[in-house]
Parts: sequence; C-alpha cells; structure tokens
Amino acid sequence: MENIIDLNQEPIINYPTYWDYKVIFRTEIKAEEIFIDILKQRDFKFKHTNSSKNGKYQSYLLSVYVDSKMDRLNIFEKLKNKAQFVL
Repeated sequence: MENIIDLNQEPIINYPTYWDYKVIFRTEIKAEEIFIDILKQRDFKFKHTNSSKNGKYQSYLLSVYVDSKMDRLNIFEKLKNKAQFVL
C-alpha cells in the first residue's frame, strides 16, 4: 500500500511544544541579544550551527517553547524582522 501525503494539508502539531527555528544573521549581529530581546523570559535554548564560507553569516538553531500556532508564527515574524533568514 502506498503512503500518499497531501502537501497542501497542514501538519498536526500538538501544543504546547518546543519548536525549532533555523536563524541566520550577519556575523556582526549578536544573536543571543536578539533572542533575549524577542523572547524575554520565555524558555528557550540556542546553539551556533554553521558559518558561511566567506564568514559573512552565522546560523543558529533556536528552540523555543510555544503555546499555539499563533504563538509560533508570532515568534517567526519577530525573528524575520531581525534576521537575514528564518526557516
């Protein structure tokens, strides 16, 4: 039997949960300060994951405890306003 996945269907996410964001900043940006500013007293952790070949960008894996879809998307929007890229 084949497993067919409908790519237009939204995945089922059980909240609350930890959600991972891949965040990319220019090297001169202090990622930790931005994370603290955006997330305030929230429970989160992050780690540096990669540097670009030319040293212009740094990527981080940010894990945040989110309560709902709206909460998750709100954090995404705030990160998007400060970072070069957010995935």
